[in-house]
Amino acid sequence: MSGPAAGTADAATTTDVVCLGESMVTFLPSQPGRLADVPSFGRGIGGAESNVACALAAAGHRAAWVGRVGADGFGDHLVETIASYGVDTSAVRRDPVRPTGIYFRTATDRGTDTHEVAYYRAGSAASAMSPDNVPYEDLLAGRVLHLSGITAALSADCLALLRDLTAARPGRPLVSFDVNHRPHLWRGGDADASVLLELARRADLVFVGEDEAEEAWGIVGAEAIRAALPEPSVVVVKRGSAGATVFASGLRPGPRSSNAGGAENAPASRSTAGVRAENAAGPRSSNAGGAEDAAGGAGFGPDTVTHVPALRVDVVAAVGAGDAFAAGFLSATLRGLPVRERVRHGHLMAAAVLTVPGDLTDPPARDHADRLAALDDDAWGRLRLGPGWTAADRAPEEVRTP
Repeated sequence: MSGPAAGTADAATTTDVVCLGESMVTFLPSQPGRLADVPSFGRGIGGAESNVACALAAAGHRAAWVGRVGADGFGDHLVETIASYGVDTSAVRRDPVRPTGIYFRTATDRGTDTHEVAYYRAGSAASAMSPDNVPYEDLLAGRVLHLSGITAALSADCLALLRDLTAARPGRPLVSFDVNHRPHLWRGGDADASVLLELARRADLVFVGEDEAEEAWGIVGAEAIRAALPEPSVVVVKRGSAGATVFASGLRPGPRSSNAGGAENAPASRSTAGVRAENAAGPRSSNAGGAEDAAGGAGFGPDTVTHVPALRVDVVAAVGAGDAFAAGFLSATLRGLPVRERVRHGHLMAAAVLTVPGDLTDPPARDHADRLAALDDDAWGRLRLGPGWTAADRAPEEVRTP
């Protein structure tokens, strides 16, 4: 059951999701091959959190991106491009000294040995983000605050910022955290990837891949990942071609956390902002009354576990799919859809990105995605999506069955 469309805030003006993180100008190769052999590159944008914001805005939600860019042409390009998707960029700060980060990549899958990425982000404007220079009034104004582990790896100040934003506080919005483990970012720093486990445990909704949990924390398997993350209300374990498994805590009668945005201040059976309380419960760690403990919260019952198989997709480029999956899941969560449909919308949004060369693309129309997400298990299993499927008017036109 979904709750009313709004809580204490005006639903017509409240930001649905605020995303914080670094966005960079990315240079995409004109042809496959080593970076040394690629003759030219096309310019795009890339950044886990801004990708999520763009996808959510394109899907019809009110999304904002908060970041820091240089006072340079690349910074202009980033802000203008992200805003063109309908994202609110009014809280982006310009650094008069540090540059906007850029990177070059090959066309191969990030998970392969032949994939190359050359980052030019050391000392970037985004790496200077800290609790002292980001606009907290904007960050905490939405129903959901979306963060990722990439930001934590950029600098000690950025890590301090994420620790502060995930700390217990009255009025904290629902905190969504994508682990996004990038091994190269942690080499030679004062912290290591174990800090990602600390941050994830302080969030309300966590996205983590089985492969990155094993690489970063030495934890193997979805159940073991949930055991290591007992505090979040919802843990989404991405399992590659095997699909995704969601662990969602049930609710028992008990005190809830305070939430200024209204999305999570609700009785156990429904929320006042359309987020299903039994599957996307409010922040356990941010209870101002302290009634919910770090082991999972006095007001929370056993998990429900939902597994949803992945789609078969004719992949053009395996880049940006994780961000798109998070956006699809968040979109369906904001709409109060059941867990299975949330995961399916994540898969569909990821399939849209997998069938184009870059990190971003237009998502399928909402009614189109809803029809596909509502398919029975057999029909879902027969879906195969290829380039151009999001532009089709009806499901049969883009679905191919073997």
